[in-house]
Amino acid sequence: MKKTILSVITLCLGLSMQAQSDAELVTSTVLKRDIESHVYFLASDELKGRQTGSDELKIAAAYLSNHLRKYGVKPAGENGSFYQNVPMETVSAPSNISLKLNDITGEQFLGISVKNIDYDGEAVFLDFGSKEDFEKVDVKGKLVITKAGNSESTNMRSKLMAGRDKRGRAKNFGAAGLIELIEVDQNMWDRYSHYFNEDKTGLKSTEETEKFVHIYVGDSGMTGAASMASAKSITANLKVEGIAAKEFSSRNVVGYLEGSDPKLKDEFIIYSAHYDHVGIGKPNAENDSIYNGARDNAIGTVTVLSAAENLAKYPTKRSSLFILFTGEEKGLLGSTYYAENPMIPLNKMVYCFNSDNGGYNDTSKVTIFGLNRTTVAQHIIDGAKEFGLEAIDDPAPEQNLFDRSDNVNFAKKGIPAPTYSLGFTAFDEEVTKTYHQVTDNPETVDYDYLEKFFRSYVLTCRMISNDPKTPFWTEGDKYYEAGVKLYSEKKEEATVLD
Repeated sequence: MKKTILSVITLCLGLSMQAQSDAELVTSTVLKRDIESHVYFLASDELKGRQTGSDELKIAAAYLSNHLRKYGVKPAGENGSFYQNVPMETVSAPSNISLKLNDITGEQFLGISVKNIDYDGEAVFLDFGSKEDFEKVDVKGKLVITKAGNSESTNMRSKLMAGRDKRGRAKNFGAAGLIELIEVDQNMWDRYSHYFNEDKTGLKSTEETEKFVHIYVGDSGMTGAASMASAKSITANLKVEGIAAKEFSSRNVVGYLEGSDPKLKDEFIIYSAHYDHVGIGKPNAENDSIYNGARDNAIGTVTVLSAAENLAKYPTKRSSLFILFTGEEKGLLGSTYYAENPMIPLNKMVYCFNSDNGGYNDTSKVTIFGLNRTTVAQHIIDGAKEFGLEAIDDPAPEQNLFDRSDNVNFAKKGIPAPTYSLGFTAFDEEVTKTYHQVTDNPETVDYDYLEKFFRSYVLTCRMISNDPKTPFWTEGDKYYEAGVKLYSEKKEEATVLD
């Protein structure tokens, strides 16, 4: 009799859930008060900006794993835990950098790539350091001096981005190092100095580090560049000293839920975000030195928590893998490590729905980097529309933002992987005033907008996970062939097992 009653109750509950729409299921768990509570904790002064490797980031990891456990998510980390340990090392900032080019002495430095070095020898000036510039002169073993960026660079950000390619050229041509002379905007300089001139954290390396150095040198009025261009020869004295390495471990937080469909549960959707930020830096006029990172990326982190709570309570057909990454701000370290050391085989992952944010300037929108690059764009559009928001694609493709968040490490492996972000239409003052600034605080966020944003994300998660058709790249995408290769290997494995 008891079994019969239980069966009837179970049947009624199942029918009741089916009668509820996915939007209603989402609305029942994704609540403004919970969002606000999570964000205020993760972006609190007590967590000191969640710097990678800090005790405060460990507290954040414990907070996240405990909430996953509370929701009913199962641990997918090492030794039955929610943690995947990521071996890292911190390389200290130099205690001293000194540079003299002929009779010009450098005073302001940004150490992009620095090693202990004592160079005393010849340098060559190569204008903007284009490929053609490098082909004209033998730079092997010499220090290369250039103007920062390229002829099309208009601001410090674009000059730094152009420097990546230039650094690669200098290495390929055998240069000892690269010095870029840059016009100083003191506000921007201070901002980038907080990032580049502090201790650097990376994955623990088993390879011998190279001696190549890349440094930006402040050059007011570009008078130094003019002097270098007119000089018949250049003697360089560059000294970098005091750099030392220290090993440590940080944590990815990883959990999973099994899907409800006997067949589709073998396919996983990854829901991911990074939970670290940039720590403590130079105090502002109000003596605030903590980079709390409410938008970047407490909001993204809580977006994933909201999905976990909802999917645990109302299971979807596909299985779910929740990953909260460490070390994104240090160069996508946690996701880089996970993609090479997955807790569940990558060819079981059919989609990665990442969430990362810099800021927002339009609360009527959600911005998706890669919206039209996968076959589930309509789900994303419909999920946003249900809660009164418009889903738009990347408004700043020149920034290459798709490849600058954790999603790219899965895209490279072939897994369709867009990033879901707060609504912004341009890198304007509204975004930059909080991006990597001490002003990115929880009390400055519009929580009415966030509730719609979170609900749109979670509803989209449900639609993608319940869709009978497996998501994939749009044909012709640069990662399409990687996807074909990844999942063809899965089919080959299945054939062997059969």
